[in-house]
Amino acid sequence: MARMYSRKKGKARSRRENIKKPDWVVEKKEAVERLILKLKKQENSNSKIGLILRDFHGIPCVKDICNKKINKIIKENNLQSNLPEDLKNLLKKVVAVKKHINDNTHDKYAKRGLAITESKIRRLVKYYKRKKIIDSEWKYKQDKVGILIE
Repeated sequence: MARMYSRKKGKARSRRENIKKPDWVVEKKEAVERLILKLKKQENSNSKIGLILRDFHGIPCVKDICNKKINKIIKENNLQSNLPEDLKNLLKKVVAVKKHINDNTHDKYAKRGLAITESKIRRLVKYYKRKKIIDSEWKYKQDKVGILIE
């Protein structure tokens, strides 16, 4: 299937081999879960936690060790944020692009990028409402984006 906005074909990628706990990982399941919760309490995002575990602790994939993803471990301990991480990142991008458009009013490419990003937000919100991840009453309002992020 073609990509929506870039006129490119779909992504071909290799799949990860189904490996259970690599030999070099010495941490136990409980220690990894405690480490994830500690990092989340320090206001790190889920993707940042994964990078820290990979780069500093030598844990390539949490799912191989704990049989759960980082998001599920955080949700079980009631530490998840009210908005999903990907939606929050798109909202941050809208704020940055709007600031750029205010400074550069003739930048038509930025205006198109803003429209595309807002379209992505609307589609993502529709999906999250359908899956009951966010409240069904939640609405995206262009003028109140900055308040949502803070």
